[in-house]
Amino acid sequence: MRVKFRTFRGVWTSFEVLFQEAAAFASSLGPERLISISHSEDENDGVVTVWYWSD
Repeated sequence: MRVKFRTFRGVWTSFEVLFQEAAAFASSLGPERLISISHSEDENDGVVTVWYWSD
């Protein structure tokens, strides 16, 4: 198993939209593959990252 990630980013996208996109992706993985979800923001540049296990 390897750790992978997928990043959702948007300068003009709200955190609500970014979190919805990340949550939809995380839900498609299933709880056994999800590691965590992290986020950061700098001057309206939002980033949400989904960390997960992959074969």
